[in-house]
Amino acid sequence: MSEQFLRTELLLGEDKMEKLNQSHVAVFGVGGVGGFTVEALVRSGIGTIDIIDDDAVCLSNLNRQIIATRSTVGRYKVDVMKERILDINPDAVVNTYKTFYTHKTSEMFDFTMYDYIVDAIDTVSGKIELVLQAQKAGTPIISSMGAGNKLDPTAFEVSDIYKTSVCPLARVMRNELRKRNVKKLKVVYSKEKPIVPKKSLETDGKSYENPQGSNTCRQTPGSTAFVPSVAGLIIAGEVVKDIIKL
Repeated sequence: MSEQFLRTELLLGEDKMEKLNQSHVAVFGVGGVGGFTVEALVRSGIGTIDIIDDDAVCLSNLNRQIIATRSTVGRYKVDVMKERILDINPDAVVNTYKTFYTHKTSEMFDFTMYDYIVDAIDTVSGKIELVLQAQKAGTPIISSMGAGNKLDPTAFEVSDIYKTSVCPLARVMRNELRKRNVKKLKVVYSKEKPIVPKKSLETDGKSYENPQGSNTCRQTPGSTAFVPSVAGLIIAGEVVKDIIKL
């Protein structure tokens, strides 16, 4: 095992580090939550990672997304994330997909090839499709519920979707998954009641053009540097622990 993982190996042991190195994880969405998930997975020794996102970095991402800097504005998030991953671990295998995940684009992915799937996307339809595909493939999945419009990073919990409360997104997901006979889903969610955003910013209602010309950055809810990041790190921890059966 590389020297860069020695501190982790002290806690997990050589066999578990090798298990992480041989694992293949897909992270759908590399924004405020998913970006931190990817970062922690790579620093934990995950050997192969697929990152899926069609967005470019915007100025409005600078307050919370780990890949967002002035120098990366306008670049595709998966491209920036790949460079960062390989700068951390040059031996990592990184597959990038510049696509917006829907039921129409799900055929691009063989979900049986993954050891774990992370859902860090925003749309309910996309999240549901991910869960259904993971269930069909028999691949473990963990899903991020709402991290926007929150200020308390200590309110996050890991639970089954049917044991969640308060979170509006979790409520919608519970209802939709029940209709589809999905029996369980591991999620990270917050019991903090969402805050109604203050509409005092000049950028309210605007979108930011992607200089590369193929898409625009979608309007997002209010967010901070310390809430979605915590959700992302919790997700990464759960993935690592589940893979090595800790």
